[in-house]
Amino acid sequence: MNGATGWGARLMNSSITGMSPWILFSLLVGPSRYELAAALSLAVAVVLVLVRHRPVFLEVAGLVFFGVLTVIGMIAPADTLHWLDTYAGELSNLTIAALAGLSVAARAPLTTPYARKKVPREFWHTPEFLRANVLITYVWGLAFLAAALAGLIGDLVLHNPDNLWTAWLIQASALVTAMRFTEWYPAVPRPPVRSLLMPFVGLLIPMGVLVLVFDAAPRWFAVALMVVGVVLARALRTEVVVAKEEGREP
Repeated sequence: MNGATGWGARLMNSSITGMSPWILFSLLVGPSRYELAAALSLAVAVVLVLVRHRPVFLEVAGLVFFGVLTVIGMIAPADTLHWLDTYAGELSNLTIAALAGLSVAARAPLTTPYARKKVPREFWHTPEFLRANVLITYVWGLAFLAAALAGLIGDLVLHNPDNLWTAWLIQASALVTAMRFTEWYPAVPRPPVRSLLMPFVGLLIPMGVLVLVFDAAPRWFAVALMVVGVVLARALRTEVVVAKEEGREP
């Protein structure tokens, strides 16, 4: 493994960290929150670029994109800000999804610089290394595309940019899935596919609580989400315990 192995190095060597300004903006932006979301995402992007010894395209792209959005927010008239409050999340999500697709087409997947920090140089040009980064980059692109489509449904179909499902729950689920896949796929030995469910299962209980609090669906559905979350969490926890007792990784 290349470089330092402390928690700080592991954090900076994760493509999740590189995606963090885009994730933050996707989940935070909404009516009356555009300027705050842009400024906070820009601040995260600036920190990532400043602490990085060698610039990474994904982080530089985030710096430029959110820098432009922040400046626009400072000078734009009220009607433009209203449009951005509504559609900037979809604009950001579609932009990063497009960057993911273009990077794969250029044979330089967005996750490659981070993966190279974890893999010896002799593996950098192997088909397996490229295939892994292509797949993970595609998963990120699809996650942001799903978030964009959910946001558009909330904006154009439901006429509610702050709809709990389209603005928060669906988008968070897509992005959490991408984050989990990023950690799961390169693991050696690779855990079973069912372990991909663990973060999503962890979302079911808070989802149910939010649905109940905001009356975003029938009460029985909210309760069902929480019950399913508890049952699946216990089942997965039992599997982890059994696997450890048997000396295998779940």
